[in-house]
Amino acid sequence: MKLITAIVRPEKLEEVKAALFAVEVTGLTILKVAGHGGEKVALESYRGAPLVYEFHEKIQFDIAVSEPFVEVTINAILQAARTGEVGDGKIFVRPLERVIRIRTGEQDIEALTPEPMRHH
Repeated sequence: MKLITAIVRPEKLEEVKAALFAVEVTGLTILKVAGHGGEKVALESYRGAPLVYEFHEKIQFDIAVSEPFVEVTINAILQAARTGEVGDGKIFVRPLERVIRIRTGEQDIEALTPEPMRHH
């Protein structure tokens, strides 16, 4: 299991979501974030401390997936998020030790598997 975190341009939100849904990756969390990717910027000094002024608004996707979905997820994000310009973002892939579905107590792969729609 992996936790895939993707930081993408805000204007790519809908395209990335659609690309993920198209490959049946539907369990995700989306956050609005601001960050700096390390690109060169003009620095100014304030009381002797360098200041970086440009933090860019981005969208962060957090997606927990089982091993068969790792490359599928990465490829979907790459195709949907890439413009070829500086600032397209990054994808981070980290090991995921445990996943627990709160409602049922199911763990790991069972907790990652989408449940069929149930009517109560």
